Amino acid sequence: MPHLKIYPNNGDTLKQEVAGKMRWTLDQKRAVTAKQAARYRGQKRRAARSQTLDEVQRLTEYNRRYAAWLLRNVGKVRLVKAPDGSLVKLVVGQRNRRRATHRPRRYDQRVKKVLLFLWECFDQMCGKRLVALLPQMLALLVRQGKLKRHGAVYGKLRQISAATIDRLLKEERERRRLKGIAHTRPSTALKNSIPVVISSELRRDEPGHFQMDLVGHDGGNPNGQFAFTLTAVELYSGWVEPRILLNKAQRWTKNAVESLKTSTPVALCTLHSDNDSAFLNEPLQSWCAANRIRYARSRPYHSNDTCYVEQKNYNIVRQALGYARFETEEEVALIARLYERLRLLINFFYPSMKLLDKKRVNGRIRKRYDKPRTPAARLLECATVPAQNKRRLRQQLASLDPMALKGQIAALQSRLLKMVRRKNMKILYPGPSDPQGRQRLKNLLEAAR
Repeated sequence: MPHLKIYPNNGDTLKQEVAGKMRWTLDQKRAVTAKQAARYRGQKRRAARSQTLDEVQRLTEYNRRYAAWLLRNVGKVRLVKAPDGSLVKLVVGQRNRRRATHRPRRYDQRVKKVLLFLWECFDQMCGKRLVALLPQMLALLVRQGKLKRHGAVYGKLRQISAATIDRLLKEERERRRLKGIAHTRPSTALKNSIPVVISSELRRDEPGHFQMDLVGHDGGNPNGQFAFTLTAVELYSGWVEPRILLNKAQRWTKNAVESLKTSTPVALCTLHSDNDSAFLNEPLQSWCAANRIRYARSRPYHSNDTCYVEQKNYNIVRQALGYARFETEEEVALIARLYERLRLLINFFYPSMKLLDKKRVNGRIRKRYDKPRTPAARLLECATVPAQNKRRLRQQLASLDPMALKGQIAALQSRLLKMVRRKNMKILYPGPSDPQGRQRLKNLLEAAR
C-alpha cells in the first residue's frame, strides 16, 4: 500500500505526499473538509478562498461546486425529504445514521419454495449450473401442471440470476454442508512400464480420454471388507460413469472398466488413474493393451493429478450415497440400480462448467469457464462424435423424465438408508475375503466331510 503523509504547512494548509496513486476513504475526506471549513469561512480575500478550495478539491477529488458548498455548510443542519415523504435531519459533513430502506422483495417465499424444490431435486448444485437448467425444468413443471406459465413465480424464475439463486439458498446450503474422508492407497505394481501424466498434460480438446478413481464405502472404519465405487469421467464433455464394486479385487475393477467400453457414447482412447493397486495390475493392463487403449498414471502422492475425477467423487458419489458403510451383496445390487438412473440424470440433465484457460495476473489466478452445458449437449455439438452415436443420444434424451429419475433415485436411497440403520454400525464381513468366496469355501468344506 502506498505511503500517505498529511502535515500542516503555513498555518492550517494541508499537503499530501503520496508514493503512487491511492484513493482516500470517505472518513478521511470528511476530516480534511471539516479542517479547512473554518479557515475558508474566515478568509476575506477571494483569492485566499480560491486557494483553499483548490487544495480541498485536489485532496478529495470532489467536484469544485460541491467542494465549495461543503466548505460553506459543514456542521449545519439540513432537513431533507425522504422518499416516503418524511423529513430527515442531516448534519452536513458528518457521518449520519443510515435509514433502513424498505424495498419490497422481488423474490418472495413462493419463488424460494420452487427454487428450493428444484435445488433439492438436482443435488444442490451451484447457482451458475442451476440457472442453466431452469428453462428446461420450468417447461417440464408447466407440462406436469405444477406451475402456471403466465404466473408471477414462473416469470420471476425465468429472469432470476445465478448470484440471486446463491443468495437465496445461502442459509440452506450452510445448514447442509458435509465433511468427509478420502480412501486411497498407492501401489508400486507395474509403475516402471506405465507412463506418468499430470493433469495439465491430459487431452481435453477431443472426446475419448477418461480419468478414473475408486471411492471406498467403509463408513469411517477401514477394517474388513466393504464396497467401492469406480468413477470414470470423460474429460472433453464431463460424461460420468459410476460403477459399484463388491470389493477392491482386481476382477471387479477389470469388469467395471470393460463395461465402460459399451456404455459410453464415445470410444475409449486413453485411461488415466492414480497408483492404486486395483488399476496397476496385469489383468487390466493386458486388457487395455489388447484393445489398444493407452494407459497412464499420476505421480505418487499427487492427488491433484487426478483432479477431474476427484471432484466427481464428491459431487456425485458422496452426495448420492454419503459416507455410510456398504458391504452386502444386497446393498451392492441396490446401488447398481441407483447408479443406472443416476448416470442418466447427470449426463443428460446436469449442466457443468468446463475450464477453458487459467493464467496468473498480478499475483492472482484468473480462470475462464465456458457456459454451463450438459455432457450430452457437448457431445451432440462435437464434430468428431459419429452421427449414429448422436442419434442414440437424442433418442435416449427424448425418452427420459428427470423428475421421474430423481424420484426413483430417492426411493432407492431410502431403502439403502434403512439397510444401514438395520445393521446398527456392525461390520458383517470382518475378514479380507469376499462373501462369495466365503460361501464357496464353506461348500467345499461341507463336501469334503
